[in-house]
Amino acid sequence: MRHFSPYEVINGKRESGLVLLADHAMNRLPPEYGRLGLADSAFERHIAYDIGIEPLVRQLSAALDAPAVLGCFSRLLIDPNRGEDDPTLIMKISDGAVIPGNHPIADEEWQNRLNRFHRPYHQAVSQTIAETAAASGKAPLVISLHSFTPAWKGIARPWHAAVLWDNDPRAVFPLIEGLERAGDIVVGNNEPYDGALRGDTMYRHCMVPGIAHALIEVRQDLISDAAGVADWAGRLAPILAELNDMPALHAYQRFPSRTGACDG
Repeated sequence: MRHFSPYEVINGKRESGLVLLADHAMNRLPPEYGRLGLADSAFERHIAYDIGIEPLVRQLSAALDAPAVLGCFSRLLIDPNRGEDDPTLIMKISDGAVIPGNHPIADEEWQNRLNRFHRPYHQAVSQTIAETAAASGKAPLVISLHSFTPAWKGIARPWHAAVLWDNDPRAVFPLIEGLERAGDIVVGNNEPYDGALRGDTMYRHCMVPGIAHALIEVRQDLISDAAGVADWAGRLAPILAELNDMPALHAYQRFPSRTGACDG
């Protein structure tokens, strides 16, 4: 069996205090899983990964000299942006696609995927955040990046980007303000998704310890090619640098989650 790393850490200047995350950066599977019974074309769809996010995060990491953690496995295998007790952790059906390799699934295989992929990814996130806190001497600012489809169930989505969050507004409002400043895009505030999801990456690594954070979603058609990625990297980098310079975003402060108490 060939080695398959469930994550990639991009080195950056940890003392700057900024950490970038990309839970759904890649659509890869270890060879022993084949294609989970799906056609190859399924792995070019949003159900397998966040289109455009891997190159976007690589460019942002380089521009900001910030460390980044990328998930290297497809969300069809197991979703790193779900808590371990979330019933959608391993999907049986995703946007109409039945996933034969996930149903039925034995308890042993469920635990195997947690141990081989989900937990190592989150350990890498925890370690990168801890190293950044130690190097900077302050609470890091954590930004997670995702992408969303231009339409859902035949209805076009008007937003160019979105900021998702639970109940910690510290990074959210200056981020939305920065995105709207140019006046040329529509920014969703917890649209098209609600950012409060108990046990997800932001809950686990930021809400529980009281780290300022935000999740940015970019519409996939805007970052589906190199020109679009470069445009959005150029748009986001100065905004994130501006946020990272705000002292208020580098203090530990816990907020009650809208999903219930942040009990870890």
